[in-house]
Amino acid sequence: MARTVEWIAGARPRTLPAAIAPVAVGTGLAIGANAFLPMRALLALLVAIALQVGVNYANDYSDGIRGTDEKRVGPVRLVGQGLASPVAVKRAAILWFAVAAVAGLALVILTERWWLLLIGLASIAAAWLYTGGPRPYGYAGLGEVFVFIFFGIVPVVGTFYVQSLTITPNSVIAAVGVGALACAILVSNNLRDIPTDTQHGKRTLAVRLGDARTRSLYLALLVVAAAVVVTLAFTQTAWALLALICAPLTGGPVRAITSGAVGPALIVVLKGTGLVLLVYGIALGVGLALG
Repeated sequence: MARTVEWIAGARPRTLPAAIAPVAVGTGLAIGANAFLPMRALLALLVAIALQVGVNYANDYSDGIRGTDEKRVGPVRLVGQGLASPVAVKRAAILWFAVAAVAGLALVILTERWWLLLIGLASIAAAWLYTGGPRPYGYAGLGEVFVFIFFGIVPVVGTFYVQSLTITPNSVIAAVGVGALACAILVSNNLRDIPTDTQHGKRTLAVRLGDARTRSLYLALLVVAAAVVVTLAFTQTAWALLALICAPLTGGPVRAITSGAVGPALIVVLKGTGLVLLVYGIALGVGLALG
């Protein structure tokens, strides 16, 4: 039976910036629009974190029963390493999805926008079907598309919407920057796993593109995130440029990517990109709030 520390590691806490950053940006937009509602912001954060942990356990379960994680390099894999039974990990995923559903329902009730239930259901379905179900889209090279939507567009625009009850062009633009960095986390993870994913027939976007083009994609996503900040400086407020304080943090990951690092040497990219996203999201949120 897995110990508590292993369950925590299995939740992959280093991926939590992908949940925190979009809520910070969406809330910064709400503050800047004089629409800040603390309870709704906290509920949005709970939804995002619960979905992130849920998808991590769901991926652990689905990849584990398929045998994809048997020789994986990187974070703890509860099922793949035999630390916990598949049933226990599946239950953990369902529990966290349930937490997200309850918090999301509270937001729907507070906003009285019942169509948001469809967004919530789609988010949970996307989280499960990434590596679960008969035809997981993560195995077909579509993971980055769904990460961009459900860890970029949906949480940033959604967090802003549940507080302001409106959607603005700048909220969508800001979401593109967050989505790009969230995708960069997945790209770095899949770059590291190209050998094992290829062996197990997992046709991620990295497998389809190959090593060199995947590295170029990672760098392009960083450029997109920076371009979003510059755009918001013109369309919303110059305070958006605060997000560029994360630029020095990209040094380590970029060096690893451009030097051709492979295997365990790419773990630093995953960790570093998560930190970049966290600082980017909080700083951009603060800048948009000040503006």
